[in-house]
Parts: sequence; structure tokens; C-alpha cells
Amino acid sequence: MNLTAYTALMARYNTWMNEKLYALVRAMPAEAVQQDRGAFFGSIFRTLDHIASADVIWLKRFSAALGAPGTLAEVAAYPDPQSLDVPMTGSVEELCELRPVIDGAIEAWTATLDERVLSEAISFRRLNGEPYTKLLFPLLMHFFNHQTHHRGQATTLFTQAGIDVGVTDLAVIVPDMVAATG
Repeated sequence: MNLTAYTALMARYNTWMNEKLYALVRAMPAEAVQQDRGAFFGSIFRTLDHIASADVIWLKRFSAALGAPGTLAEVAAYPDPQSLDVPMTGSVEELCELRPVIDGAIEAWTATLDERVLSEAISFRRLNGEPYTKLLFPLLMHFFNHQTHHRGQATTLFTQAGIDVGVTDLAVIVPDMVAATG
């Protein structure tokens, strides 16, 4: 599997997991989603909002560094998140509307990437203003790993709320080699 295929796989995994979690969120009362459960970000809402905020920050960085690709234009137009500790959205409903837009942009954008672009360095500034220049592919892997890390926290919060998230393994969506060659 090359870098391009692996990036596309991670984008599909991201969408698949978010669809699972957000279906659960939509089935819960908003108060239960907002309930402080003693986690790092407190609630399911704040945890998922943090992921969305970080995704927007990174997608805006990628868009700016790579010349604002059209697939990221909608996300690039969003206001900059104020901080990773301040909710980007004002309600569960607003967060549920935002997530598929972000996921669609991620999948559409990653489908345009090739090995050459994935091997390029991009320059960006952290929220504190520090400048960095780093290779795109490892940054994308950080981007996807960050999502997975915090979704893991969210799944714990769902479990504590008595909700079974089900299977979350990336291996579930990795193509089966027998079926792929048969």
C-alpha cells in the first residue's frame, strides 16, 4: 500500500468512525451529550468539538500551504477556532451539522493527493505563533492519529453512559486480500 492509498484509507476510517459516533450523539438527549463526565474535555460534546476544532485548524493550514485546494474551500472559509479549549460550535445540533462537512472535505481532498504532494514540506504556524516546516505525510498521520486518540476518549464516555459504540478497529475497513484478489 502506497502513501496515497494509506491516506485515503485513513480518511475513510475517520468518516466511518465519525458516522458511528454522531449517530449515537443524535440519539441521545442534548443534555446527556453535554454532561460533564470528568474526562479531559469533560463531556462527549466538548471532546467531539475539540476534534472538529483541531480538524478545522489543520485543514486551514493544509489549504493555505498548498494553495487553497477547492476541496478544502468550504472548511477554509470557517472562522478560525479561538483555541482548542473553547468550543467551536454552540450546540450539539451545530456540531452534528459541521462534522459531515469536515469529513466530506477530508475525503475529497485526500482523494486529490499523490505521492509527490504527500512528500512535500509545508510551512505553518502553531496557534502560539511558532513557525514550522514539516513533511505533509507525517502531518496527515498526526492529523488522523489526533482524531483517533480523542475518539477513543469519546468512546469511553459513551461506554460510561451505558452506550455500546461497537467495533472501532481500523482493520474492519482494511480491504480483505482474499476478496480483493478472488
